[in-house]
Amino acid sequence: MLSYQHSFHAGNAADVHKHALLAFALDYLTRKDKALSYLESHAGRGLYDLSDAMARRTGEASAGVARLEQRFAPDHPWRRTLDAIRKEHGPTCYPGSPLFAAHLLRRFDSLHFAELHPQEHAALTESLPRNPNTRIYKRDGLEMAKALTPPDPRRGLMLIDPSWEVRADYETIARLVPTIHAKWNVGIIMLWYPLLVDRRHAPMLRALKAAVPDLLVSEVSFPPAREGHGMIGSGMAVINAPWGLADEAGRIADLFKEE
Repeated sequence: MLSYQHSFHAGNAADVHKHALLAFALDYLTRKDKALSYLESHAGRGLYDLSDAMARRTGEASAGVARLEQRFAPDHPWRRTLDAIRKEHGPTCYPGSPLFAAHLLRRFDSLHFAELHPQEHAALTESLPRNPNTRIYKRDGLEMAKALTPPDPRRGLMLIDPSWEVRADYETIARLVPTIHAKWNVGIIMLWYPLLVDRRHAPMLRALKAAVPDLLVSEVSFPPAREGHGMIGSGMAVINAPWGLADEAGRIADLFKEE
């Protein structure tokens, strides 16, 4: 959606859940000295300022990273990366998933990011470190996901993270993810989705579980960030989950339950 801008939502509780799982998975993958591919379908601008007017208008970061970050150990890959990026860009910044990936991956890994929104694409180009193995595409992210799989190298991870502003996205994703998995059976596919009051994600999740029986599902609940806000939790469905991610998902869920 060209109307969607994540600056209103950056650093919210769903970002913490999503990025903590992503950071753990990438940290695990890079323990082996072997190149990998990283693909992201809806990249956004990469770096957000939580002190700007858009972030302050919603207050979602106050209910997210500001409330949750101290619950993570300093050596957790998410917390460690967040601290490192803040040292470079200032204490009010929050990295999107492209910067988490760029920070955790190596120069010999291949990184592919799709972002169709003109302003977000330009900002992403500015925020990402210069790396000859990084590609930024101004194209539909789901189209890129289909076109680039299987990637080279085949070892790797794809993050699919749509805006979910169109109800038809749920049916589209339910068909697309198994197709990508069939083309790239060794790839880790991480799909983020919101938990909304009307549970519109439920049919999609049932379809994915039917297509991929060993699908890992991690869901956390949290209070609405403000009155009338429909998101009451965050979900991540993972195909070919790396070793330890299921246990890590449980630990992260416990952090969301702490008072």
